[in-house]
Amino acid sequence: MGEFTTLMARDGHQFQAYLAAPPGKKARGSVVVIQEIFGVNQHIRAVTDGFAAEGYTAIAPCMFDRIRRGIELGYSPAEIDEGRGYMQELKAEQTLKDLAAAIAVVKHAGGVATVGYCWGGAQSYRAACLLPVDCAVVYYGKAQDAGNPPHCPVLYHFGSEDQGIPAAEVSRMRAMDPAGIFHIYAGAGHGFNCDLRASYDAAAAALARRRTLEFLAQHLLQREPSPDEAAS
Repeated sequence: MGEFTTLMARDGHQFQAYLAAPPGKKARGSVVVIQEIFGVNQHIRAVTDGFAAEGYTAIAPCMFDRIRRGIELGYSPAEIDEGRGYMQELKAEQTLKDLAAAIAVVKHAGGVATVGYCWGGAQSYRAACLLPVDCAVVYYGKAQDAGNPPHCPVLYHFGSEDQGIPAAEVSRMRAMDPAGIFHIYAGAGHGFNCDLRASYDAAAAALARRRTLEFLAQHLLQREPSPDEAAS
């Protein structure tokens, strides 16, 4: 459904993004899909296409293009280590610039949400704190203090069996965002939304998706684009 396009961040960095348009003439809003440490791979493209099929203009910026274009990884232990290495090379201010560029491309569609997975979930939280988005969704992302609290509603999804994000870590994030909506999925582990991973939990993924779509509808459909956005 989607295709790759080239974006430019404010510092002049050119990078790829997977952009999927909704069927029909009018979008319900827009969704910026933020990748895991595996790049904008088959799964992230499918997720982006899925949001487009629901009526949203959806875009997944290739955050690893700061390192090298075309990074797409699978889920083997070696690839997980490789992805973590790329993640550690990125600077937070660069990541924000790339997300801001993606937001600028799709904001004409109306309200803007970020939806991020794992490392991307942490970036979705940062976007809620520091970028002009109307809402954000965090899938099993370990959010850190961004210096400002979220300025918009945030929805969180965590698995009860996620070894990397135990209950104490979720409690820490609840304290960071008391207004946030938190869902814990019994028996689900890290990466439960990805149907290409051994940790995939179909029931948890389906419920999280339904809740996410309801959340997006609540916070994006009420927001019409401003005249400046509509003209951009």
